[in-house]
Amino acid sequence: MDLFDSKAISPMLLEVKKQPFDDENYIFELKLDGIRCIAYLDKDKTYLRNKRNKELVDIYPELKNIHEQAKKKCILDGELVVLNPDGSPNFMLLQKRSLLSDPLKIEFESEKHKVHFVAYDILYLDSESLTGRPLIERKQLLEKNIKENDDLSISRYIEGQGIKLFNLTKKLKLEGIVAKEKNSTYEIGKRSKNWIKIKNLIDEDLNICGLKLDENNNIKDLVLCEKVKNGYKYRGKVFLNISKEEQKIILAFALKNPLKKSLFSSNSDKDIIWIKPTLVCTIEYMMLTKDGMMRQPVFKTLRDDK
Repeated sequence: MDLFDSKAISPMLLEVKKQPFDDENYIFELKLDGIRCIAYLDKDKTYLRNKRNKELVDIYPELKNIHEQAKKKCILDGELVVLNPDGSPNFMLLQKRSLLSDPLKIEFESEKHKVHFVAYDILYLDSESLTGRPLIERKQLLEKNIKENDDLSISRYIEGQGIKLFNLTKKLKLEGIVAKEKNSTYEIGKRSKNWIKIKNLIDEDLNICGLKLDENNNIKDLVLCEKVKNGYKYRGKVFLNISKEEQKIILAFALKNPLKKSLFSSNSDKDIIWIKPTLVCTIEYMMLTKDGMMRQPVFKTLRDDK
């Protein structure tokens, strides 16, 4: 079936790399803190689909007419973002928008916190699939076919200079960069080494004050806190990337150092096993939310020197 008619494209995915690099065979663009989206722009209608192929136009009605910005029928790969006054993405506001279902609230928020579509690839144009063409050629076709406005823009990129762009994102406290091989084809639904994301991450040492176990008595969550003047401040939970060896150390520590109750009066979760907050670990995360919680925390390592 025709790519446009099927409306079932699963986005191409990216590998992760920790260090930025320079390479004349790559283009580099900003990694936007938003929601991945495939836009099907027909002559008289816009269709928006997320990674799970859920239709989004009813949730973001301000984007219902972006098909008017395309010269020909096309499919775009891009990102939905809500922008702060300084132009930086605000994922928290976007996430709030994505959870709404009441039409009146959606209408109100669509005026107050408008969602913007940033296009960084074109996969189909005027009844022809472009997925087999080189990326740099698709970029040129994207620029020729799309007219930008307040609702739709095209992702800018630079060639070869990934380190310079990455350092700029660190200075501006943006999410990071994406590196793409210039001649890469578009591999629908696949993770490719030709596309790489490099994120700005924050390291912080925090105390482990509790844990949750799954049905097999493996660690499901670690509860984290920070030592402050008057005691301890709750900092959230982490479950990603804890090795089996570190699990053994933490479980052994928990058996020897239990607490009868929570360190925090506001947290009475009965599933948490509370422990003395003297075991320290390093957590890697993207940013802090307004309430001080970590966004996308990942367990990095135990600290035996603290």
